[in-house]
Amino acid sequence: MAKAKTLYVCSECGGQALKWQGQCPHCSAWNTLVETVAETAMAGGNRFSAVAGTSRLQRLSEVEAREEHRVPTGIAEFDRVLGGGLVPGAVVLIGGDPGIGKSTLLLQALAALGGTRKVLYVSGEESPQQIALRAKRLALDADAVELLAEISLEKIQSVLAAEKPQIAVIDSIQTLYSEQLTSAPGSVAQVRECAAQLTRVAKGGGATMIFVGHVTKEGALAGPRVLEHMVDTVLYFEGDTHSSFRLIRAVKNRFGAVNELGVFAMTERGLKGVNNPSALFLSQHPEPVAGSSVLVTQEGTRPLLVEIQALVDDAHAQNPRRLGVGLEQNRLALLLAVLHRHAGIACFDQDVFVNAVGGIKIAEPAADLAILLAMVSSLSGRPLPKKLVVFGEVGLAGEVRPVQRGQERLKEAAKLGFTHALIPEANKPKQPIAGLEVVAVRRVAEAVAALRERF
Repeated sequence: MAKAKTLYVCSECGGQALKWQGQCPHCSAWNTLVETVAETAMAGGNRFSAVAGTSRLQRLSEVEAREEHRVPTGIAEFDRVLGGGLVPGAVVLIGGDPGIGKSTLLLQALAALGGTRKVLYVSGEESPQQIALRAKRLALDADAVELLAEISLEKIQSVLAAEKPQIAVIDSIQTLYSEQLTSAPGSVAQVRECAAQLTRVAKGGGATMIFVGHVTKEGALAGPRVLEHMVDTVLYFEGDTHSSFRLIRAVKNRFGAVNELGVFAMTERGLKGVNNPSALFLSQHPEPVAGSSVLVTQEGTRPLLVEIQALVDDAHAQNPRRLGVGLEQNRLALLLAVLHRHAGIACFDQDVFVNAVGGIKIAEPAADLAILLAMVSSLSGRPLPKKLVVFGEVGLAGEVRPVQRGQERLKEAAKLGFTHALIPEANKPKQPIAGLEVVAVRRVAEAVAALRERF
């Protein structure tokens, strides 16, 4: 028997190579080439028809542009991340660590949608008895939820064509296999082909398709990166499995804003949306403590108040430590240099630890001023006022730069009872905000001086 021909496929870009090498020749990624069986051409024409449908040439101005009607899932936080609800014909990919709640959330959504829409749950990992047990534990009304335990792509396609569900969940995309390919389920070729075939079904029939994706130990979606380009929306489940709180973040959305954040609490009855997520990220100190500041960050269209904690202590080793949890590590070193050069406060002989409370990850530079003032407070031992909020980007020249949506951040802080705000000069509101005293600064030295003089 002749030996099957093998190829090496990149898990990042999907590029192919005839032999293994450390670096992908297409995208230059390291250690991403995976051995797979070369697929032979199938009879019956080209399997890769256009996803967009018709190939007729037409002018863009002649195409009718209409807003798609969104379908609310009945879970407000999930709808927020999706951009208002599910869009007919859209393909959604949701990933997260095992046991974090992906299947639970989707089963809850299908049970809520089953009363008004035809829904289908395709399970490739769990038996029907396991899913029924979960629905019973969550006290869900699952009478209208159709269930299919299958991993064969061709059988799933036939069921989709016969039943024509409006919303279908595939749990998970890594377990499916196509009989047209000889490689094993979960391989790069199988994941890419199954996702492409189901995407064509969604685009052609108008059904909303939701894929559940596995993640790697680094936290990225497993399989080729081309999988993220095929779908319309990519959602990530975040949070510690030992904590009861979960976050869903949108990193790609063709029908809504990216970086939207949905906050959930895991209860005995499943995932419940949190109406006031700022309360999760603010510690309840009976008295003001040194090294703590409150930041107003922006997650998509939602302003959130997050407590930033800093601990500056004498270093007991030759090389002082700089550690940031939930914050960018390189940004911390930059802020320490700016603090020394433009405010005259040196920390070269101090260990510096900075943490964002609640496990949230903050990537925007608007956190710079809050981090800087928390470090000054910890070093001096003087707590910041309890009702003070801070935001602003800090430049290398010592200037405090404006951030986007400054007015919305201030209104959210005032709504939650904060009375003072230290912000960039360019973000100063033209009209005063009731109950909120705004202190606007232009430079880091002014911000440090304002803390000593006014607070």
